[in-house]
Amino acid sequence: MDKFIIEHSRELSGNIYVSGAKNAILPAMAACLLAPGKSILRNVPNLIDLKTLAHLLRVIGARVEYENGSMSIDSKDVCFPEAPYELVSKMRASIYVLGPLVARLGKARVSFPGGCAIGTRPVDLHLKALEALGATIEIEHGYINAKAEKLVGTDIHFDKSSVGATINTLMAAVYASGTTRLFNAAMEPEVDSTIDLLNKMGAQISGKGTTTLEIHGVDDLFPVEMNMIPDRIEAGTFLIAGALSTKPVTVCGCQKEHLMPLLDKLREAGCSLAFSGQDITVTPPDQIKPVNILTLPHPGFPTDLQAQFTVLMCLADGVSYIEDTVFPDRFMHVAELNRLQANIKMDRNVASVKGVEKLSGAEVMATDLRASAALVLAGMVAEGSTTVSRIYHIDRGYDRIEEKLNSIGAKIQREIG
Repeated sequence: MDKFIIEHSRELSGNIYVSGAKNAILPAMAACLLAPGKSILRNVPNLIDLKTLAHLLRVIGARVEYENGSMSIDSKDVCFPEAPYELVSKMRASIYVLGPLVARLGKARVSFPGGCAIGTRPVDLHLKALEALGATIEIEHGYINAKAEKLVGTDIHFDKSSVGATINTLMAAVYASGTTRLFNAAMEPEVDSTIDLLNKMGAQISGKGTTTLEIHGVDDLFPVEMNMIPDRIEAGTFLIAGALSTKPVTVCGCQKEHLMPLLDKLREAGCSLAFSGQDITVTPPDQIKPVNILTLPHPGFPTDLQAQFTVLMCLADGVSYIEDTVFPDRFMHVAELNRLQANIKMDRNVASVKGVEKLSGAEVMATDLRASAALVLAGMVAEGSTTVSRIYHIDRGYDRIEEKLNSIGAKIQREIG
């Protein structure tokens, strides 16, 4: 099993480049099932999660090819409406094929999804929305069986904001007869990206950027080519790495408007920020200031950056409080950070982080994708050597993270296990 050996390397400087957004590309790949023919997605990184979904699309009947950051998906011959357990169990985003399969083929058999172990993340909202559109849902032997001769537009009120449920419902509703309105829809940039893709295919969706979306059903969608948005979580991870450095770091290829909650908190921590086109330069403070964090759905502070920001607060001059309201159980990185001599105490879903003068290298274990990134950042600022095991988690969402960080001065070696 691969691991990272990380030496103290806090003097980062230079330019680091952001890849396309995994969490936008995954639903885009599923959306390509709706438009018979060959669609092409560009700015696509080489990630395990994308390979997993590509394999699933091939099982369903699509032809998927990837080369030099470009992915082509030919869904002309899609005919097999089943997503088997051995694939779906590896990655939660596999649930995205549910809506497109029901919309296009009238039926789907999809295993309950797996993925990162960061607490309970039920798919009830997905299923309730499909039922509201007229699908019949049966749960049998760990599989979701959905059928619908024809989906029919309706009003759907989500009990809570959910990116996955919003996107899955959008993809199903584009072929529903009449009009569908989604209330309390998620507003994350990945939702907006999916809307842009579907509208480019010929869908009629309005309300982008708001909590109320309106979809007028259409009879046909058409294959398209589209550049995918940059990954705001990767960009945020690199910006936090810059904040932990002793020199300025420029993160290239960002969309500033996707990062505003983090940028505000970096300023509060004492960082200086400069902007030039899609590049953001972060200049670290002489002394990191403590900052309180409350994770919320967009446009609030993203839960996917909570673990990384916690590392920054480990070296702040004072006490910070970090509360995760999106995934209250998402604190498995805390025990590992404390192994590096951080001083973090938990009270339910609130972490109190008392800043220390320095972290100390040790052996730690990654427990999920974003915790992995946090441990890499912590290893870079820890004195001595840090070993991060189970890094297959980080390969799910970061393309060659060690090479990118090494290009600006990090000292990370991948040891093949």
